[in-house]
Amino acid sequence: MNPDLQTSEDISFDEFRKQIFYDYEIAVMSRECSLLGRREVLTGKAKFGIFGDGKELPQLAMARSFKDGDFRSGYYRDQTFMMALGLLSPKEFFHGLYATTDLEKEPMSAGRQMGGHFGTFSLQEDGSWKDLTAQKNSSPDISPTAGQMPRLLGLALASKIYRNEKSIQGDNFSNNGNEVAWGTIGNASTSEGHFFETFNAAGVLQVPMVISVWDDAYGISVPAKYQTTKENISEILKGFQRTEEEAGYEILRVKGWDYTALIHAYENASDIAREEHVPVLIHVTELTQPQGHSTSGSHERYKSDERLAWEKEHDCNKRFKEWILSNKIATEEELAALEKRIKTEIRMARKDAWNEFLNPHKDDKKQLVGLLSTLEQSSPNKAFISKVKNDLIAIEEPLKKDLASHARKALRYVLGEETTQKRSLQQWISDFLERNQPLFSSHLYSELPSKATNISEIKATYEESPESVDGRIILRDNFDALFSKYPQVLIFGEDSGAIGDVNQGLEGLQKKYGKLRVSDTGIRETTIIGQGIGMALRGLRPIAEIQYLDYLMYCLQTLSDDLATLLYRTVGKQKAPLIVRTRGHRLEGIWHSGSQMGGIIHLLRGMYVLVPRNMTKAAGFYNTLLKSDEPALVIESLNGYRLKEPKPSNLGELCTPIGRVETVKEGSDITVLSYGSTLRIVMEVANELKEVGIDAEIIDAQTLLPFDLENDVLKSVQKTNRLLIVDEDVPGGCAAYLMQEIIEKQGAFQYLDSPPQTLSANAHRPAYASDGDYFSKPNAEDIFEKIYQIMHEVNPTDYPRLR
Repeated sequence: MNPDLQTSEDISFDEFRKQIFYDYEIAVMSRECSLLGRREVLTGKAKFGIFGDGKELPQLAMARSFKDGDFRSGYYRDQTFMMALGLLSPKEFFHGLYATTDLEKEPMSAGRQMGGHFGTFSLQEDGSWKDLTAQKNSSPDISPTAGQMPRLLGLALASKIYRNEKSIQGDNFSNNGNEVAWGTIGNASTSEGHFFETFNAAGVLQVPMVISVWDDAYGISVPAKYQTTKENISEILKGFQRTEEEAGYEILRVKGWDYTALIHAYENASDIAREEHVPVLIHVTELTQPQGHSTSGSHERYKSDERLAWEKEHDCNKRFKEWILSNKIATEEELAALEKRIKTEIRMARKDAWNEFLNPHKDDKKQLVGLLSTLEQSSPNKAFISKVKNDLIAIEEPLKKDLASHARKALRYVLGEETTQKRSLQQWISDFLERNQPLFSSHLYSELPSKATNISEIKATYEESPESVDGRIILRDNFDALFSKYPQVLIFGEDSGAIGDVNQGLEGLQKKYGKLRVSDTGIRETTIIGQGIGMALRGLRPIAEIQYLDYLMYCLQTLSDDLATLLYRTVGKQKAPLIVRTRGHRLEGIWHSGSQMGGIIHLLRGMYVLVPRNMTKAAGFYNTLLKSDEPALVIESLNGYRLKEPKPSNLGELCTPIGRVETVKEGSDITVLSYGSTLRIVMEVANELKEVGIDAEIIDAQTLLPFDLENDVLKSVQKTNRLLIVDEDVPGGCAAYLMQEIIEKQGAFQYLDSPPQTLSANAHRPAYASDGDYFSKPNAEDIFEKIYQIMHEVNPTDYPRLR
């Protein structure tokens, strides 16, 4: 069903009655799905359940005010809202519970997320954008509490950009900025810093955002008195209320069981946000949670009998039914007939979904049992194979893992045999894994021809006598070229606007391109990233600046849980090509020179992590990324902005390749791999090593994720037979990752004549000042002596002991 959800317009009583019936039908449908969903978990068919029961009525009201082009950024209670908009059917609901890996049957994530996590399709099959203004949109949910808030800011800010920045065309993305970003959050999760940071930033920016707080007075088992001052989130946020003289929020409070009040509240909120670009908070109180937090436990354990009785009396569906009857909109018989029909339909949807989930497994099981039957007849280990086969037959409702596991175990019992039956089983296993592994592992990165790793290198070109300039000038002029070339590019961060960033890499660009495209933000790293994610989801090309690499720790959860997983968890149906710009390494200080690379490369799988050694290489990375549409982190060398570099003549065009290393000095004795600021020290040492007869080959990693797709380090090791990785990260950090990539993945171990080694920083944070840097991180003498010692062990005659 997809009726016209009229709200503000005058309508006839028959039309009004039709809408009420529709809402009641959705409320009953959603509740029945929640009740049956819990049973599916308790009977073992589904692993976990978290549902939206008790929150149905306010979600119906929100759906009535939600228009084409709008975006939702919510959480795992919002199933009624999705059903009301026709974006989630009961059968799809159950497919989500069962983790069906067919995206057509389980369109939220094809089983990659637990049920209750919602999203819509923003992309065509070829990766191009759909017309987002012609559909109702939901950004893809994540589980971490309040994790949906940072991106909500960006979704709302995009409307402001599209309305006010005339150089940006909003085709397919916006109708003059009239779209509202709708956020939902539980009352307990408003205790999170993400909520407060987003709330404050939206008030500062004045964006069309409506935040609904579903308040059932608990956070799992912990009551509101331990969660929120005064046990009332709207009460403590009253200072944000706008006045005639001061901008701020419109704050509304409404009871979650009062249907007419909810409809009016959401109409009012929608109008204010949509027309005035003013953020709105709707605090929905007196909600319930009839089945408790999730299938992990029962709320009878922590709620009093009085509270449970109150919840039963104030159940929003119960109160809605009473309102319908008291206003003579329908009779008891009509509602009873509707409820009976809906319950029957939900049970059929559950049955159909389970069969659709299970039948492909049964077909594979039948085929596998046949193969095992023939295999046992040809093998002297028939008894063992028969047991595996019979164990599989006994599994009436097999999962993919059951099939793979039994097939692979059976193969162990025909070791050393060479038969047609064995080869058939081997082929079945290979085909099965090849077919099924992508269902769980695809789309960590783009799989389209336009992906960033396919962008060809364009080398920097120079005039005959190039000007030698500070590195910051190269960045500034390259950004200038990009802003002129790509109107949808924006950059923002702390001190990015008026002063052109703390290192002057954006000098003068705000004056040239305006405060919307080159803007300052508050000190709020998490929502700087969220601002970028939301805008990227709506077709803009944001560059979010995090002032120092250390500050990435403030926003790491949002980067890791939201941005890095976004393409993966939507199976390629949404994208957020956010570029994160930061700077780090070797500033001679404990806080602004740390190297968290070991953590970053593991927590940000799904993003590119790029570590240019100079500003020309950095400029090339930005150019490459803007030719593609994937998220990336670019870490500029903090001590390189005032170092001189020849100025390229093709700024805005040169491209540094992603996933390719660069051999910056050829040699024959040892391969030395490094990156970033440390590479300059390695290069200085390489020249000193010549004086003692050591010819080192120096390779710049350039990109850590992905690393060396062409296996060029392997080719170097095949020549030198020795390997040293020099890294300013802590021991066991990024160097350990690089070692695994080279030794294990590339297979360089077989070409080594000496043990592969690493040289890293000390385990502590780098101490302050020049001495602190020297005694904390690999210095020139450390590198020289490490390489010399390796060569001494190879040939002590030519390279006698140094110390």
